Amino acid sequence: MTETADILPPYEPALARAVNHSRNLPTGAPFQWLAAGWRDLWTNPLPSLAYGLGITLVSWGLIYSMFTFDWAQILFPALAGFLVVGPLLATGLYEKSRRLASGEKVTLLAMLFPRGGMHLFFVGAVLMTLMLLWVRAAVLLYALFFGWRPFPGFDHIVAMLFTTPHGIAMLIVGTAIGGLFAAFSFAIGAFSIPMVLDRKVDAFSAMGLSLSLVTNNMPATLVWAVLVVGLVLVSIATGLVGLIVIFPLLGHATWQAYLAVRGE
Repeated sequence: MTETADILPPYEPALARAVNHSRNLPTGAPFQWLAAGWRDLWTNPLPSLAYGLGITLVSWGLIYSMFTFDWAQILFPALAGFLVVGPLLATGLYEKSRRLASGEKVTLLAMLFPRGGMHLFFVGAVLMTLMLLWVRAAVLLYALFFGWRPFPGFDHIVAMLFTTPHGIAMLIVGTAIGGLFAAFSFAIGAFSIPMVLDRKVDAFSAMGLSLSLVTNNMPATLVWAVLVVGLVLVSIATGLVGLIVIFPLLGHATWQAYLAVRGE
């Protein structure tokens, strides 16, 4: 009995055996990621700017379609949903930053068709599903608070939301629900796609690791999330013209953020 006890390893609680994903990143780290992303953007800038222009043109096309087919009521949820699928749309920018770091040739074609296979597709499918769920939830919230009243148009929607009890209540509830969607999608999407590109991790593991890295480095990742939202709002304020530069900047900076949190 004594000999058996001597050769058995000491018991360690599960938490003690868990991998520590905290990198002790300072709250100012996201500004360093932006600076590094800016350098990646202007190293062989044409593919990045063409990528940003493509995202902008597609966004304009979708907004035009919403007005053409009388779907203007989902414009605001769709703009919010852009933050959900943004990590997927930036995949080609991650690929450019990866190629720059490894000394590989950078081309627009390589950015449009990065490696990753089905795992990349699956992460994208999850993010797209979250966006569709959010848009549907926003429509249901409108029906819950205003019934079957037709969308009043953009000339009256602001007054209806901010000067009526139902409008204010919908804003409060919608912000809370939208915040949950945004927080979850950011946590699983922030680093999962770069991880699939970099280390060919399967989709489930990548999303789980991304969630852990975000929550274990909360001060820095929270500042990063605020910067992302702020820059996207700047793009919207410019009629999405600013997206031509801002979207590539955020994509490259996200890759730098991934490098900072991935560890070795």
